[in-house]
Amino acid sequence: MSDDLSVYPLSVSEWDDSLSQVVADMNGNPLNVHKLMANHPELLKAWWNFRNYSVAGGDLGARKGELVILRISLHMKAWYEWGSHIERSLACGLTMEEIECIKHGGNDAKWSVEEGLILIAVDELISNHRLSKNTHGKLRLHFSVQQIMDIIAIHGMYVILGCMINTWGLELDKHINAKLPKGVTKELFEKEFPIN
Repeated sequence: MSDDLSVYPLSVSEWDDSLSQVVADMNGNPLNVHKLMANHPELLKAWWNFRNYSVAGGDLGARKGELVILRISLHMKAWYEWGSHIERSLACGLTMEEIECIKHGGNDAKWSVEEGLILIAVDELISNHRLSKNTHGKLRLHFSVQQIMDIIAIHGMYVILGCMINTWGLELDKHINAKLPKGVTKELFEKEFPIN
């Protein structure tokens, strides 16, 4: 066993041929997180459909799905995920003010009851590894069983990614970093959410 713990994102030319569908789905330009996972082709192939479902928000829809993803990225202290999902969140209707409010959780008065509950649910899943009966009951007033399962599943998918990103110190893709709004930087994020 090697003492070298580094794993690097692989250029597409180094990818296993079995990953051609992933390359095609990303129009020949997979993201760094996909390039990292390409070190394990079978895992990337198995994960791909789950990724596509989750990134679209499942039955929650894109906006509510992004609430889950961004709140998880804060818990995971994963700059890569936070930075990657700013543009996606803006594209599905969140404002920068709302994105900043995600940092304060679901009890902020700016949130609708539904959206505040999503953020509270994510916090409980991280802290308690389950939804409390109280929160679950409130969610059932606004969401289907399938949507509640999606909150749990999307949370889990991004916990997986956060662990990989933080383990190997994955850098945000340059083209994504270049599109970030002024004031959204890795340095400021890591100052607010330092990795231990």
